[in-house]
Amino acid sequence: MSDVPSTSFLARHEFLLRRLHSLSGVIPVGAYMCVHLGVNSLASVSVPMFNRAVEQIHSLGPVLPIIEWTFIFLPIIYHALYGVLIIRTGQSNSAAYRYGGNVRYTLQRITGMLAMLFIAWHVFHMHGWFHFEPWHSTAQKLGGAQFAPFNAASSAADAMRMNAIVPILYAIGVGSCIYHLANGLWSFGITWGLWISPEAQKRALVGCAAFGGVLSLVGIMAWSGFVLTVNSAESKVLEDKRTEARVASGEITAEEAEAKQSHSHKATEKKQDKEVVNAEMESSGS
Repeated sequence: MSDVPSTSFLARHEFLLRRLHSLSGVIPVGAYMCVHLGVNSLASVSVPMFNRAVEQIHSLGPVLPIIEWTFIFLPIIYHALYGVLIIRTGQSNSAAYRYGGNVRYTLQRITGMLAMLFIAWHVFHMHGWFHFEPWHSTAQKLGGAQFAPFNAASSAADAMRMNAIVPILYAIGVGSCIYHLANGLWSFGITWGLWISPEAQKRALVGCAAFGGVLSLVGIMAWSGFVLTVNSAESKVLEDKRTEARVASGEITAEEAEAKQSHSHKATEKKQDKEVVNAEMESSGS
């Protein structure tokens, strides 16, 4: 980071900031990604299992945003921004020397940038970034905020099938995240002195590659579940019945159900209500 003045905060604390950058990429960001892909892969196995997993997550209520910002969003933002700084001040010689390490160095930075852009779009696409009105409604009109916790499988499947480009973007984005984590885990071990000798680093490289392969299979399960497997219409019927039963039992309130159901479901309900009113008016008029 020779471009940074020696008197700057970044230069004075470079060692600490780089260690935090390395740590945040594995814990908690990398760990969360593994859990996130694991939960999403349930959609290809059992829609009820996936929906119950989402219910458990959202049962945390007002504590959930605190957990998300503390252990997910803030670490991701820090890792991404400091990663951009590293890329701007670093150099790669992979074009001149085709050694595997140099190629991985370049791919790590390329996939890091792709992962950053993908995560920003993914959060908008599924959650809309922010949940206050009128922004939430505006985000939905722009193709964002498509995920509804109480219509988890059907809303995620509908979002993934918005058009032919979305599944491709997810394949590229998730693949970039997985490579960046698997290769970053190897670099993490060197940075923190977990594997120092050349032999240990070779063994660790094989292990990290195997980890990336397994995580790729989990990612493929998640992708194929929403793009190919989930029957959105059938899932939506089951999800709505489940929500109605939870409201009737007092587990959740009607207001909470309204807030966390799919907006397409709400639009359908409003359309049906309007049709009923029109039919009643026509009937009374005749």
